[in-house]
Amino acid sequence: MQPPVNENTVREGVSFKNVTDDDAGQRLDNYLARILRGVPRSLIYRILRRGEVRVNKGRVQPSYKLQSGDVIRIPPVTVTKGPVTVPSSGLHLVQDLSSRIVYEDDDLMVVDKPAGLASHGGSGIEFGLIEALRALRPEQRFLELAHRLDRETSGCLIVAKRRSALRNLHEQFRQRAVHKRYLTLVPGKWNRKQNLISAPLIRNELRSGERMVEVDFRRGAPSSTGFDIVEQLDDATLMAAMPHTGRTHQIRVHCAYAQHPVGGDEKYGSREFNQRLRSIGLKRMFLHAFRITFFSPSDGRTLKIEAPLPKELADAVKALRIKSADDDGQEKKD
Repeated sequence: MQPPVNENTVREGVSFKNVTDDDAGQRLDNYLARILRGVPRSLIYRILRRGEVRVNKGRVQPSYKLQSGDVIRIPPVTVTKGPVTVPSSGLHLVQDLSSRIVYEDDDLMVVDKPAGLASHGGSGIEFGLIEALRALRPEQRFLELAHRLDRETSGCLIVAKRRSALRNLHEQFRQRAVHKRYLTLVPGKWNRKQNLISAPLIRNELRSGERMVEVDFRRGAPSSTGFDIVEQLDDATLMAAMPHTGRTHQIRVHCAYAQHPVGGDEKYGSREFNQRLRSIGLKRMFLHAFRITFFSPSDGRTLKIEAPLPKELADAVKALRIKSADDDGQEKKD
């Protein structure tokens, strides 16, 4: 569905874009999402499926990697003009975004994404972190996500400020040179010998349109996650998770597969454990991208960036730690 036309939007006819060296290597769908401001991703994928977008007069997949000199035909769409704006209904999620930039240089920034804010808009979501950043930095000509985090996951998210940096970061992700460390809280006592889960994953879409990821040893894509125990709490374990592959919902599904689902996860989690966490005041999923390590695109030095555990997650750990200590003291008395 096209966005309504108002003073900030304009209906453009058929247009043609020439791919430059700066845009070469980018996926077609991501390129269209960047240049067609205000156009929902759902509409972008619809015009791609229908073949209304052509590259060099031919139909291509959304994942097609652009090459310098490609000519892209874009059908009539309604685009946003002027500065990027964020709906007033979401200002409470982005008003402190500038204070969440935990690292920045000429090539990129690392943002401590809050839980509840999507990485980008689309699929019924008005805006995400990247749209909010563009609104906060209207003078920045180029801002693109180097990767994504689930909406309810908080923590380190890399945003490229230059096309060359984005290409470099994408290559690092492909070569698995980027290392991510998440913190999560799971029910029960994790087996210390279970420090690696290798279980292939497949993504399915339900009739409702909801995406579900499942372990499938016959059809799934290879997926593995490393795990370390950080702290044993009251019938719960604080874990570090290190994904070796980058599948959708990978940590969440692997934890559920291990019978220790991520706390607060409404899709793959334990209703009983989630209710227990709500009783101590935690109302979100306990999954935080605590650390990300990669190479600087400009000089190759190692960057290790951390985002501290949010207060609501730290408070949940503290509550379970206190209860565990109280229980241990009671046992000694008995």
